[in-house]
Amino acid sequence: MKIFDEFREFAVKGNVVDMAVGIIIGGAFSKIVTSLVNDVIMPPVGALLGGVHFSKLAVTLKAATETAPAVTLNYGMFIQTIVDFLIVAWSIFLFIKALNALRRSEEAKTDKSE
Repeated sequence: MKIFDEFREFAVKGNVVDMAVGIIIGGAFSKIVTSLVNDVIMPPVGALLGGVHFSKLAVTLKAATETAPAVTLNYGMFIQTIVDFLIVAWSIFLFIKALNALRRSEEAKTDKSE
């Protein structure tokens, strides 16, 4: 029973619960960013570049045969993934920046009251 008690103590600690909540929210946020990139950002960019659909940009390395599909290098999907990453990274940066500003203002209030 000691292992179960130790596991229960570990699992209900605030850090583990906070981490789990962060992972769940991060997964949901990732879906939102993916939709933003695929459905809002990339269509106008593609239109500006002459109607190109980014997810279909690829270089054929080996043509399709009767028995095998074509081998392609899908660089358009890679570009979309990079845009996804940049938006997520920028959003996290702004969130952390706001959180740090809030902490500094709280510390300043605490210092003044002492």
